[in-house]
Amino acid sequence: MSDYVTGGEYMAPARIHADRTARTLDIEWPDGHRTRYGFEELRWLCPCAFCRGEAGQPGWLDSAPTLTEAQVTLSDIALVGQYALAPTWADGHHTGYYTFALLRDACPCPVDTARRAATAHAGHPGP
Repeated sequence: MSDYVTGGEYMAPARIHADRTARTLDIEWPDGHRTRYGFEELRWLCPCAFCRGEAGQPGWLDSAPTLTEAQVTLSDIALVGQYALAPTWADGHHTGYYTFALLRDACPCPVDTARRAATAHAGHPGP
């Protein structure tokens, strides 16, 4: 497990590539780990207040909407300082700042998915 995942030193990606044809966002991390998000998966991860909610109120994504083609088509993506990515979606949505910590912690690869499941399971006693 990398230092990043275990609470080590802050790391920014070594490489970021948005492939509009393949509809994927690929991230290479300095420790050699690679993360790939499909655009729809990335949109579901949107951390903005509208999508996630605020002040105890649920966000739009909590209503399990059916996403349109425009809502899962990436129009642009920009760096926010040295800590986040800001995608702009074809429907005009652009308020979600995806921190590098979020992108790494939510990595959908099998290794990280198993790590999150094990951590969640460890916190709950079995039947």
